[in-house]
Amino acid sequence: MTKGEKAKALFKEGFNCAQAVAMAFAEETGMDEKMMMKASAGFGGGMGRLREVCGSVSGAVMVLGLLAGSDDVKNNEAKKELYRLVQEQASAFKEANGSYICRELLQGVTADTRPQPDERTPEYYRKRPCAELVELSADICDTILQKYNITR
Repeated sequence: MTKGEKAKALFKEGFNCAQAVAMAFAEETGMDEKMMMKASAGFGGGMGRLREVCGSVSGAVMVLGLLAGSDDVKNNEAKKELYRLVQEQASAFKEANGSYICRELLQGVTADTRPQPDERTPEYYRKRPCAELVELSADICDTILQKYNITR
């Protein structure tokens, strides 16, 4: 199973877009699944359903930070490298979808910003591109990690 397939399956279990991508990489990051679930929870729906940056991209950014980030605040080279990876993730996602902004990705779908999550019904999954976006974002992240041989 690819990371994208795993993330898509998690999304279809009810995890939000950020959680699905981040949790697909829990083992690689060494982060406990429950902690990863909690840490990524607020990024769903484009950051708490504000419909800003797609949660699947935010989940991937969390993974990149955990695997390629530095714990030395003064290490500007490491920060620069991480930002380059983040921009590569966002650029590839945008190239494939035209945007990485949740509300733009959901054009044509009622995507309000009320804090109440939508019920996950068959209709929810049918009318939204989210499951496919989660799959793509996780696969892009995995490709970047493999391309640069980034491991914990």
